[in-house]
Amino acid sequence: MTEQRAGTEFNIRAGEYTAVITARAGALRELRHRGRDLIVPFPAGGPIPDYRGIVAAPWPNRIADGRYTFDGAEFEVPVNEPDRGCALHGLVFPLDWDLESQNESSVTLSCTAGPTPGYPHTVRIVVEYRLSGEGLSSQVTAVNVGGTAAPYGVCPHPYLVAGPSPLDEWTLEIPAGEFLEVTPDRLLPKEARSVEGHEFDFRAPRAIGATEIDHAFTDIAFDGGGQARVLVRDPGGTGVGMSWDRTCQWLQIHTADKQPPAPNRLGLAVEPMTCPPDAFNSGVDLIRLEPGATHEASWSIFAR
Repeated sequence: MTEQRAGTEFNIRAGEYTAVITARAGALRELRHRGRDLIVPFPAGGPIPDYRGIVAAPWPNRIADGRYTFDGAEFEVPVNEPDRGCALHGLVFPLDWDLESQNESSVTLSCTAGPTPGYPHTVRIVVEYRLSGEGLSSQVTAVNVGGTAAPYGVCPHPYLVAGPSPLDEWTLEIPAGEFLEVTPDRLLPKEARSVEGHEFDFRAPRAIGATEIDHAFTDIAFDGGGQARVLVRDPGGTGVGMSWDRTCQWLQIHTADKQPPAPNRLGLAVEPMTCPPDAFNSGVDLIRLEPGATHEASWSIFAR
């Protein structure tokens, strides 16, 4: 798995929240409430393991074999997940993002995806991280500054931490009625299935237990304000939540299962996605970003 080096950092704070964002990958390295970690952090200046906290664009999740067809032309992007033969998490996570603005409670960074032989488009991507007394809000804005229509998708990649107890003991609530069945070897999509009667049914909060998840969910229930929420609670009383808007109709959940000696189940990856895995091939919910067009997606993380 690819690891990026984290360099320049930006510290922001508001109320009882603090956060650290890195220029490398535009990544959220640390988020704390009253000194308690709400995400799995990574060390300053070191590698970014498991893509923690990155912005995944211009595609989230996987492209099978790194190959896809768009507007009748075939393209190939680098495979960076060799075990599964996939192109994972886009093009911008290895980049050092530029600082656009910063104050005590917010920071805005930018970078450009493409043009490359496999993605011959030019998409400017801007991420704003803003803290308030309510938590951390993030917004990613993509603008096609090139001359050709571009396929596009995006997601964040935090690993949430409910508290000090093991992940198996955390209570999880996912407002989704379907999950995407995937191939066991490559985690590529097969078909959407109802969570009814399945171990992935977390519509009512319950303990994660030994359940292993690395799947996309959909048929998401949004409230009257157009928000959906995943909530994770520790039996000791602490917790963390993540909310997002209707621009993300898909949600990847991963229980961070690892084989020894790697640290196992350190946190819960919660990734609101604008499209499902391998959308560059299926076309499902894939955004077609015309020249001059803009796309925005936003999400928030907060303490419980």
